[in-house]
Amino acid sequence: MSVEDRRVKRLPREVREKQILDAAVRVFSEHGYHEASMDEVSEVAGVSKPMIYAYLGSKEDLFAACIRREAGLLLEAIVAGVDATVAPDMQLWMGLKAFFEFVGGNKQSWRVLHRQVISQGGPFSDEVLAMRSRAITLVDALLVGVATKRGMDEHAQKSTEAMSAALVGASESLADWWLDHPAVPTRTVVAWLMNLVWMGFGDLVEGNVWSPAEH
Repeated sequence: MSVEDRRVKRLPREVREKQILDAAVRVFSEHGYHEASMDEVSEVAGVSKPMIYAYLGSKEDLFAACIRREAGLLLEAIVAGVDATVAPDMQLWMGLKAFFEFVGGNKQSWRVLHRQVISQGGPFSDEVLAMRSRAITLVDALLVGVATKRGMDEHAQKSTEAMSAALVGASESLADWWLDHPAVPTRTVVAWLMNLVWMGFGDLVEGNVWSPAEH
C-alpha cells in the first residue's frame, strides 16, 4: 500500500466515501456512465482504484451510490426549504425554489440524476423513481391537506396525486431546460412554473374545475 493510501486509510469512512463520491459525480457528469473510467475517478479522488473497489464496489455500484446520495440531498434540500406554517401557495413556491436552487448550485448532481440516469435506464432508474415518488408524496400531502380543509369532495381530493405527479414531471423538464439556459435567474424560472401550475392548483383547491363543452 502506498504512503498516500495509508494516509487516506486513516480518514473516517464517511469522509473517505464522500471524497470518492464527490469525484465520481464529477466524472459521471462530465463523461456519462459508459465513458467514465475508474482510473479518472481514482485520479480526481486522490485514492487508488483498489480503495474505491474496497469501499464502494464496482463501477455500477459506484454509480448507483452516486444516484442514491444525490437524490437524498435533493429531497433534504426541498424539505428544509419549506415552511409548513405559511399559506399553501407559498409552501409550493418555497419547495420549487429550493429544488431549483439545488439544481443551480449542483449542476453535476442534476446531470447525473436526470440526464445520465435517463440515458442508462435499467437498474439505475429505480433510485430516481424512488426519489420521484417521494417528491410526489410531498406535493400531494400539501394539496390533500388544502383540499380537505376546503371541504372538497373525495373525487377532487384523489386527483391531487395525479396533479402532483404532473408538477414533479414539469419541474424536472424545466430544470433540464434550465441547464442549457443558465442566464435565466432562479427566481424567474420558479415564477414561470408557479404561474403555470398554481393558477390551476389554485382553482382546484377552490373547487373550480374545468370540463369540456358538450357538443
